[in-house]
Order: sequence, then structure tokens, then C-alpha cells
Amino acid sequence: MATPTTRRAAQTGWLCRFRALIVDTKGAGAVEFALIVPLLIFLYITAFELTIALSVSKRTASSASTIADITTQQASVTPTWLATMKDVTGSIFAPYAPQNLSLKITGVQLDANSNPTVAWSWDQSNGKPYAVGSTVNVPSDMRTASTFLVRTELSVTHKLLMIMPGLLPPQLQTITLSRQYYYRQRVGTSIDCNGC
Repeated sequence: MATPTTRRAAQTGWLCRFRALIVDTKGAGAVEFALIVPLLIFLYITAFELTIALSVSKRTASSASTIADITTQQASVTPTWLATMKDVTGSIFAPYAPQNLSLKITGVQLDANSNPTVAWSWDQSNGKPYAVGSTVNVPSDMRTASTFLVRTELSVTHKLLMIMPGLLPPQLQTITLSRQYYYRQRVGTSIDCNGC
């Protein structure tokens, strides 16, 4: 039978061991490291992914703007000339390669009442994405009577490289980046496209 002295000694021994466990800090750094490292790796990979995605987005905007700018400096264009705009996009995207490139260049004529209609259109597969004479949605600040605009639409896909590669479904691992720009003609009153 346990005496009060042995009971007190057993309780004191248990408290001493518990106190020793709390005071003992050997291995605490390793535990903290093991808890924090996954979070730090996740933050690093996310920052890396965001940096690349923002770079591709910036190149998409720059490409669309540059193509519209170059096109508005011409008096007339042809489908062969417009096809070289894919090379312009490729050089702006370097060192990245634009994936699933979709490029549409459209000449938009505004009449005396500032109504915009398609004068000609071209896409990267030498097609005509918009019917001649169809109405175009143009921002109100670009609707100046009897002028000509060039609209460039560019979209590319960007695949996320490392963010949870086996956990996300494929449709969430790929994002589509697209930009649209309007520029006014620089030479003459319109830009003709022979063969568009």
C-alpha cells in the first residue's frame, strides 16, 4: 500500500519529468525548421510563378501594342506582310515562346457619323475572322468621325510550371492571357489590305 510519502514522491517525479520536458529545448530548431520549410518553399514557388506569368502578360501587351503601332504606319498591307507580325510577336516574347498564339488584326473604318465597321480583317492562320461591314465595338474616346483604326487582338496561353503539378486539374494549370489595342492610322485617311 502506497504511503503519502511515496505518493508525493511519485507526483513530484512526474512533475519533474514534465518540467524537464518543457525546459528541454534540444531539437526545437529542427521541429521549427520542419514546420516552416514547406511554407517557405510554397512562397518561393508562388513568387517564381507570378514573376514568369507577369513577364508573359507584359510581353502579350507589348506585342499587341507594337503590332498595332507598326500596322498604322503603313499606307497599305497584304496578308503576307501581316503574317510577319507573328515574327514580331516571337521576338518580343524571347526567351519565352508564345503558346497557342491567336492573333487578329482588323482595319476599322469610322464613317461621318462615327459608326465603326470592319474594313478588313486577318488572323494568324490567314483567315478572315470578321465579316467586312460588320459592326465593331470601339471605345467611345476613339470614335472620331471619318477616321481609320487598327485593332489588334492577341492571346496566348501560359502553363504554370511548378505550382502543385499533380494536385490541380489541367484546366487550372493553364491560363490564357489576352490583350486588345486600338491605334489610329498615321499615313493618309485609311489603310488598305490587298487580299484580306
